[in-house]
Amino acid sequence: MSVIESTSTARPPATRKDRYTISEVAALTGLTAHTLRWYERIGLMPHVDRSHTGQRRFTERDLGWLAFVGKLRLTGMPVADMVRYAELVREGDHTHAERRALLEDTRRGVLTRIAELQDTLAVLDLKIDHYGTICGGTPS
Repeated sequence: MSVIESTSTARPPATRKDRYTISEVAALTGLTAHTLRWYERIGLMPHVDRSHTGQRRFTERDLGWLAFVGKLRLTGMPVADMVRYAELVREGDHTHAERRALLEDTRRGVLTRIAELQDTLAVLDLKIDHYGTICGGTPS
């Protein structure tokens, strides 16, 4: 089982179903139906099953994938890289090394951003302490 397949959607088992409509997925994920369709169109979503009437039917696995994509978005990974990662997953196990390299590169970027944010936080703390002293309040 791949990381994508095992990604939890953080919902209790009682709320899980076999299939979800696009509006249910939108409500569960906070993504719009338009965004979900776009993800499918650009190749970011794997093949989404359809009902006999052509309505999209998402699975728990799809929800897990969307949770993972949400984390990738939070890293600042470009959409093109997310699509490339999705393509690599579809190509199979022989792409593990390339997938890992892509994630490691993204991780380095996240660590750089964390360091920048820590530096920024330190500057803010100094200014807050300064104004606390001037205003007679207690530092936070």
